[in-house]
Amino acid sequence: MSDWTQRERCVVLGEYLLEHSATVRQAAQVFGISKSTVHKDVTERLRHVNNALWQEVQELLTKNKQERHLRGGEATRRKYTACREVRDAAGTVCSKKQ
Repeated sequence: MSDWTQRERCVVLGEYLLEHSATVRQAAQVFGISKSTVHKDVTERLRHVNNALWQEVQELLTKNKQERHLRGGEATRRKYTACREVRDAAGTVCSKKQ
């Protein structure tokens, strides 16, 4: 990633987000860079490089922000479902802290 220019990187990140309907976290993990860098690239730098792409990415980021509470709730549900399955199999009690 270090041989890319910031301009190239922000376009590639924007295209990746749109193609995969990805979150900033997912893009950061795939490209091996920080969430802060991804966010700055697609919210600030991309606007000056490719305004049309920036507008599409902003719509996706807005949608992701509106849905994040649902994703968090789903993650919590999966966590406690898994805990319940372990508890039932082992006959133990799951604590709230894990």
